[in-house]
Amino acid sequence: MKRPLRVGNASGFYGDRFDAVREMLTGGELDVLTGDYLAELTLLILGRDRLKDPALGYAKTFLRQMEDGLGLARERGVKIVTNAGGLNPAGLAGALRALAERLGLPEVRVAHVEGDQLPVPGGALTANAYLGGGGITACLRGGADVVVTGRVTDAALVSGPAAWWFGWGPEEYDRLAGAVVAGHVLECGTQATGGNYAFFTRHDVRRPGFPVAELHEDGSSVITKQHATGGVVDTGTVTAQLLYETAGARYPGPDVTARLDTVRLDADGPDRVRISGVRGEAPPPTLKAGLNRLGGWRNEVVFVLTGLDVEAKARLVREQLEGSFAKTSDVRWELARTDRPDAATEETASALLRLVVRDADPDAVGRAVTGAAVELALGSYPGFHVTAPPGKGAPYGVFEAAYVDPTGVTHTAVLPGGERVVIPPAAATRPLEPVPEPPLPEPLPPGPVRRAPLGLVAGARSGDKGGDANIGVWAPTDRAWRWLAHTLTTDRLRELLPETASLDVERHVLPNLRALNFTVTGLLGEGVAAQARFDPQAKALGEWLRARHLDLPEALL
Repeated sequence: MKRPLRVGNASGFYGDRFDAVREMLTGGELDVLTGDYLAELTLLILGRDRLKDPALGYAKTFLRQMEDGLGLARERGVKIVTNAGGLNPAGLAGALRALAERLGLPEVRVAHVEGDQLPVPGGALTANAYLGGGGITACLRGGADVVVTGRVTDAALVSGPAAWWFGWGPEEYDRLAGAVVAGHVLECGTQATGGNYAFFTRHDVRRPGFPVAELHEDGSSVITKQHATGGVVDTGTVTAQLLYETAGARYPGPDVTARLDTVRLDADGPDRVRISGVRGEAPPPTLKAGLNRLGGWRNEVVFVLTGLDVEAKARLVREQLEGSFAKTSDVRWELARTDRPDAATEETASALLRLVVRDADPDAVGRAVTGAAVELALGSYPGFHVTAPPGKGAPYGVFEAAYVDPTGVTHTAVLPGGERVVIPPAAATRPLEPVPEPPLPEPLPPGPVRRAPLGLVAGARSGDKGGDANIGVWAPTDRAWRWLAHTLTTDRLRELLPETASLDVERHVLPNLRALNFTVTGLLGEGVAAQARFDPQAKALGEWLRARHLDLPEALL
């Protein structure tokens, strides 16, 4: 058997820690270093860059990181695989070749993957299919030292190199699924090593290191991190990341559908967690695609309401401004009662009234909002002021998910010498079907309870998928799982999070992870770029849930 493949990650989003590339390349042994730069919002940002300059459309940060990293990777024999190509992988590949020449590294072989860009429908700015790892595998087989892609699935940055290293075929579903699961754990960088972690107070997470996966030929893996880096890797941090932005037991992708209900996690020593038992199935018959369009123009004003009569002050502002937005299509008010009675500071005596306006006409959200809000300065509620002067309206984006026929997508690996290799779509597919809910564990016996926050006995992590939100909730112990599985139903979730009361909520049970994963349809409206909600990516939705009080068994406390 071939030795394990050691894959590290140095970026979880466009804007992640700049020095992570150097840290990963100098911190320990690696075979492949990956970097994920493409959130749903990022393609909108890159699309706007490309409108200004057609030569752009890629993550410029990555190119700057390679001024130092390219030579380090070459010295250490590390392959680099990244989706930083965004909307212009060929342009980034060319820029990397020019950089290699300038650095005196003409022997560095750069390849790229293309074919994800789809015909852009009317009104859209970008349209991209989510490709699998086959193009990456072909580039590495073709001798590439650096592989640049556009929109591939985040996990493909790991599964593609794994298929190259071990020589896996396209229908070795269990092995590919194991690599996809490892890739999903790595894709968000330090979220696997203590970042954004529910139980962060138990660890030193001031500067968590980036994660590493040791992949084995049978598809199993060990998640760890480079030596002497901060943070922590344990079954809790890995569980949290597995639940992030997933849904049910079937996790679909263009190469394989991974069965998350088969994943097993075991401690494998300090900062080491073994992932095993992952089963895979043929991928679904369609490819996911993402469309970004400019939705219109948006403006926001936050009024500060201090002291007494907060509700009356908010009502007065709304009544004074009501007539100013007759021609504005979308007007939203939100009062956040951040004030406290008898507060010791002015800030803690204040509430925030947030006004958001959106319209297709920039004038309807620009001068109309700015002028009307400023004119109230001396003629409204006592203590009138705003957190910042109202400005001009800004454009906002809308993300939409779509599904396309894979035969209409030409997934192509462009090798270092220019040879083009077309990657065929999956030969076999399987329609996605929900997995029946598995048997629940035996409930805890009745006993005394105490009113307390859910977060004392459960962890959570939440995130966004377009306009939907997901909340993964897990129990750290078997006893807590016996209680959680029976208690946190969809109805109870709606009670605890009233914003979800009128929405479709679906619960998925993952007993191996002692976890429940909830999908809340439509909570985020048109997605993060539209910024229609206070927390537009649902990043803190899980923490809100953990802060809600309910009757907890004293046996768990």
